[in-house]
Amino acid sequence: MSTSHQEHAMADTTAPTTSSASPARDRRTDRVPGRTQGVLLMFVSCLPILGAVLLAPVLPSMQDAFAGTPGVEALVPVTLTIPALMIGLLAPFAGGIVDRFGRTRLLVVALVVYAAFGTAPLWLDGLPAIVLSRAGVGVTEAAIMTCCTTLIADYFSGAERDRWLGLQTVFASVSATVFFAVGGGLGAVSWRAPFWLYASSLVFAVLAARLLWTPTGGAADPADTGRPGGALPPVPWRSVMPAVAVTLFGGVVFYTPIVELPFALDRVGVTAVSTIGAMAALASAATAVGAFTFGRVAGRGTSALLPVAFGLAGLGLVLMGATDAVAPTVAGAVLASAGTGLMLPTLLVWAITPLGFQQRGRGTGLWTAALFIGEFLCPLLVLALTAVVGGLGGALVALGVAALAMAAGTRVGLTRVR
Repeated sequence: MSTSHQEHAMADTTAPTTSSASPARDRRTDRVPGRTQGVLLMFVSCLPILGAVLLAPVLPSMQDAFAGTPGVEALVPVTLTIPALMIGLLAPFAGGIVDRFGRTRLLVVALVVYAAFGTAPLWLDGLPAIVLSRAGVGVTEAAIMTCCTTLIADYFSGAERDRWLGLQTVFASVSATVFFAVGGGLGAVSWRAPFWLYASSLVFAVLAARLLWTPTGGAADPADTGRPGGALPPVPWRSVMPAVAVTLFGGVVFYTPIVELPFALDRVGVTAVSTIGAMAALASAATAVGAFTFGRVAGRGTSALLPVAFGLAGLGLVLMGATDAVAPTVAGAVLASAGTGLMLPTLLVWAITPLGFQQRGRGTGLWTAALFIGEFLCPLLVLALTAVVGGLGGALVALGVAALAMAAGTRVGLTRVR
């Protein structure tokens, strides 16, 4: 790819998104993607969220159940976090498979295997074996996330693509709240009961096999033959890597209000689990609002939206850390979550805009990896900052200032590219 072409691709990511584009008819199958495909991909995209939050309410019960297992204090929390780590490590490889062998075949297989690994703890008796099954869940989630996001970019373009990418974050935010409540309800029956929900992916596997297809070319790439197999065109990494690098930090910022709000509330005297849950749900709703807003303002371009997103997140984190009162802490979490809801689809559009059909899986896989590695690193980074500055409040302020610096940096950098 020539330098001039690379610069043109980077410039396109900061320009307003085409508002009139619509799903394109697939040349081989004569099928037109529409709402059915979009909604199905939204629901399937929620499955990795299931893996992330469903078990949180039953972790204490699991720890009691395996009290005699060596290292139980570390192994039980790992059952919750290891899927995210596996997504971060393996999503780029899933992207390569997607580009070479097609989207839907891998997605259907991953959904079936997801059910097998996800329900395995119903039958397994040893905690180490359960941890291994959770790693298997993460492997399948890497494929599911990469396939879903790539298919959204394949099926839709312009404002329609922006709307579905924003809704993907909306669905993820709402499902997180729902899954947490469902996990708590099932966990009251037994710590194993929530694992039954992983079998729901079998329904989605059937629907995906019937309703989804690997297009011969993406909606935004009408001239692309898009045939899987053979030599793949190189990915324009110089155009993609800035978005991937910012997304790594964005993953840290995105996860901070989610993970640290309960501790921030405890710091200001709120200890009731029901109250903490209500405040967390409010912040989750703000994330959904921010993501929903993206579809309506995406035409302003990455150079305008990304600084706003990081700016809101930064201000919210500073407010969370700098106050000793409940109301400002919650207000800061809501503000930060609204910013992160706008941030995720903006980062994704920035990353995928320079990519053609046979490059999109690898680019999307690397972007997904950066996001989940950032989320995995978030608690570790907050813990390290807490040790350095002497408290959670100072750590949140430090991350907030870093997010504000990123807002300024992306504003200057993307404006220059444009």
